[in-house]
Amino acid sequence: MFYKKKLKQNGINIVIMMRIACMKMKEDAETGESHDENQYINLIKQIDEYGEMIEGRNGMVKAVIGGVMHFDLRDNIIPILTTKRVAWKSCLKELLWFISGKTDNKILKEQKVKIWNENGSRDFLDSRGLSSLKEDDLGPVYGHQWRHFNAKYSDCNEDYTGKGVDQLGYIIKCLKDPNERHSRRIVMSAWNPCQLDEMALPPCHVLAQFNVVDNKLYCSLYQRSGDIGLGVPFNIASYSFLTHLLAKHCDLETGEFLYHLGNCHIYDDHLESLKGQVERTPYKLPKVFVKNKYEKIEDYRLDDFEILDYRYHETINMKMRK
Repeated sequence: MFYKKKLKQNGINIVIMMRIACMKMKEDAETGESHDENQYINLIKQIDEYGEMIEGRNGMVKAVIGGVMHFDLRDNIIPILTTKRVAWKSCLKELLWFISGKTDNKILKEQKVKIWNENGSRDFLDSRGLSSLKEDDLGPVYGHQWRHFNAKYSDCNEDYTGKGVDQLGYIIKCLKDPNERHSRRIVMSAWNPCQLDEMALPPCHVLAQFNVVDNKLYCSLYQRSGDIGLGVPFNIASYSFLTHLLAKHCDLETGEFLYHLGNCHIYDDHLESLKGQVERTPYKLPKVFVKNKYEKIEDYRLDDFEILDYRYHETINMKMRK
């Protein structure tokens, strides 16, 4: 979304400086060619060059504070990174699990999704003081907050229908209403201070805001903590999938995914792998088509999504930190 209005400050014309900065981030440092994936590549380079080594909760990281990426979603584009293979099916399965409001990792395990295995283990739950939860019960994490915000949590098997605040349901209601879709209050928060200590892992991607301009849907995400090597590629794909899905479901077009990161970090054992990744040239981004439309957002399944022309470089293996 390009803004035409100019702002004057100290006699200098400013045309949305953050937009200009993002456009520069899309350029290859050597060739000057523009590609949305270059924002990710350039962020890796910035962290490697300017980051500070810090000992964090789960090991040494090289970190910078603050990162912004804008991904164009028009014409069905889906920013699944191409400089390595991204397991987009696992990413999409997790998103649909969030949308369902479920918090049972066994549901993901049955679909061969391993994202939450370490954080749902007996040892990790006990380390969080959650001995009352059974293994693979993740507590009131993302799905619970999206669909039942702050509903009293007992376990992952309880039926929470009608309990708490259905934030995603409210977003859909607003986006379907021509009089409400331009509201600046279409916000979904996974960060619930009242229940953080009940969660296996406090949320990293904490707040999403949706805006509609010229019938196009824009998603702005704020993420407090970004694991650049493993987590961020999934987060880019996941919220882009969500934006495409909501646009289809609410009879809108897609605009952009705007990604705002707080703590941007690379784990020390990922650095060499990522240095290799930045030497690769991105391919053209694939396209996504949501083939069907249902009455309820939770009725969509993996088979309802079609990915076309996903070309990628070889897999880069990195170990996930708990």
